[in-house]
Amino acid sequence: MRSVFWMLVLVWAPCASASPPPAVAPSSGTRGLPQTDTVRVDPLCPAVADGLQPQAPDTLAAGTNLLEAAPATAGSTAVNAVVEIPAGTADKWEVAETGRALAIEREAGRRRRINYLPYPANYGFIPQTRLETEAGGDGDPVDLVLLGPATPCGAVVRARIVGVLRLIDDEERDDKILAVRPGAPLGDVRSIDGLQDRYPGVLEILETWFVRYEGPGNRSRGFGDATAARALVREAARRYTGPAGR
Repeated sequence: MRSVFWMLVLVWAPCASASPPPAVAPSSGTRGLPQTDTVRVDPLCPAVADGLQPQAPDTLAAGTNLLEAAPATAGSTAVNAVVEIPAGTADKWEVAETGRALAIEREAGRRRRINYLPYPANYGFIPQTRLETEAGGDGDPVDLVLLGPATPCGAVVRARIVGVLRLIDDEERDDKILAVRPGAPLGDVRSIDGLQDRYPGVLEILETWFVRYEGPGNRSRGFGDATAARALVREAARRYTGPAGR
């Protein structure tokens, strides 16, 4: 239990005060938005990546199309990821359907905040992917959970796939790819088994959080390994036809 407690302290530290992870080399396929974790303080989000600017209340305009900011895959074991929500925060940021902005989701005219513990990891999506409704998905890009310290809103980063959390959200497939950043805390993990062995309790924390944070309607089908996760990403990349689907 003591190790789980300190793990929570690590991932829930406010992202404004967290030291940004080391920059990673940009993918040769990126289009316009540098793969950077340069941080600036912004009233809308505790930390914002370079390339995004305030556009309207609760909205950050992107200098490029985030849905196509980079290819889905970055080598045989890695993917590119766009971070929408930094670890330790509770505002529900989401990329716009055009891909040109990040905005806080609204319900009944009010900005949506998670009425639960804050996000235990960075949350975002894999660009140039789509989990099609014909395959039981929601028609959105593949979701990604990036373990480790807080990463700024809008950052495009390269991450190593370690597995997948298989979820059902209102009877739709809502899988979450689990990934880490080499060189960052937890970056030594290469598999689901390795994550469980080296950082016991993290899988239970993630599964509990994603099943419970929205209340009834979500359920877990357990975890898949890195091979299954990579196959899911490849299929979702094959099905991607453009940004209009989000």
